[in-house]
Amino acid sequence: MPSAGPFFRADRQPNGRVESAPAAPAGRGREKLGGVDVTLLGTGAPQGLPRPGCPCAACATAVGDEARAATALLVDGALLIDLTPGPAFAAARAGQSLAGVRQVLLSHPHDGPALEVPAGLPQPGRVADGRELALLDGHRVRALAVDIPGTGYEISGAEGERLLYLPPGAAPSGLDGNGRPAGGGDQGTGGNGPYDLVLLDVLGRPDALARLRASGAVDAATDVLAVHLDHQAPPGPELHRRLAAVGARAVADGSTLRVGEFHAVPDLPRRTLVLGGARSGKSVEAERRLVAFPDVVYVATGGTRDGDEDWAQRVSLHRERRPSSWRTVETCDLVPLLAAAGPAADPGTRWPAEASPLLIDCLALWLTHVMDEVGAWDDATWEAGGRRALQERTDALVAAVRDTRRRVVAVSNEVGSGVVPATPAGRRFRDELGRLNAAFGAECEQVLLVVAGQALALRG
Repeated sequence: MPSAGPFFRADRQPNGRVESAPAAPAGRGREKLGGVDVTLLGTGAPQGLPRPGCPCAACATAVGDEARAATALLVDGALLIDLTPGPAFAAARAGQSLAGVRQVLLSHPHDGPALEVPAGLPQPGRVADGRELALLDGHRVRALAVDIPGTGYEISGAEGERLLYLPPGAAPSGLDGNGRPAGGGDQGTGGNGPYDLVLLDVLGRPDALARLRASGAVDAATDVLAVHLDHQAPPGPELHRRLAAVGARAVADGSTLRVGEFHAVPDLPRRTLVLGGARSGKSVEAERRLVAFPDVVYVATGGTRDGDEDWAQRVSLHRERRPSSWRTVETCDLVPLLAAAGPAADPGTRWPAEASPLLIDCLALWLTHVMDEVGAWDDATWEAGGRRALQERTDALVAAVRDTRRRVVAVSNEVGSGVVPATPAGRRFRDELGRLNAAFGAECEQVLLVVAGQALALRG
């Protein structure tokens, strides 16, 4: 494969030694005053969106701004990352020109026939993992190892701006499931603090975003852009809602972004209640909202049931669906978990000290457990003090939700539109669950109702 070429004035080796490289002619790109400008010539998967001949809903609705060419980046009019079909036309539609491009870098192998390199563009090449290249205008490009065939690129501007680009389906290598360097040490990303802009396959590899957050490479101010979008992504507004739920966004092909410039990063709620009926998809929605975050603690309130094979199968399916890096705690003692500040960070490391997020599944099973403990199913016990005891336990839980500093996503059954139970005990449970949901939801920034797998925002 061709080398990085003459566009770079120096090549910094992993050992820190700098080798000279021949200078390139002055670029003919448009003038700009400082900063790093990135134009997205495409934001789709390598096959593009819509896929030719595909009748799915995502492809059928991928028109206008939702139609996406294969992802390619034009950096300051001089560096092109990933060569895709028709780059000159894509650049022209974005108000750019490829006349000043002096280097084309590839991030991933190309399937299918070889792409023709347009006249005037240099031959595309790859940079070896770990090598850092200095550009004539002061920008630097560092090649990062990823966990699939391909290369990630970190680009730094002359004024300290930093962006990270990862190829489709890739996550940084050298990081474990929670973002720490595998085997210790300080390998991987995030060693120089958070990036200003990160472009990655958010929907295809949400765990990559979780690793970057855990390593300190992504923080609350990082602009996270979803690229490599495929027809497996939900169509229309659902795509943008789903991305916003994990602190990311998508832009249309042809958009130009100034790295380090302020953008409205999606505001992530601290507390979310997800309601839904049986098999509505409420647990999947709750898990989806935390899958791009590290160190998640999954709180299972159902426990185990001896001899119940159906329950064991349900638990197994839930466990298999969750990321392996999540930790499971089986308990109904929720107040101490909500009050905990999370694992303390070592002052000598960069690891964030924010408490691990909690996913509580579910409040209905918590209520069943508490009603068992206070004797709420027996009318005499209920009237003799069971009602008051249950109210005290509910009030304590709601107060803990109000005061928690952890990110919390809780799941509960919505029973208000269900069948009227035939027994007094059943009606009591229905009434108390409705009260619990209302009180818990009142303390949440966001409340969702999931119907047929579709999440409807009731609040936030």
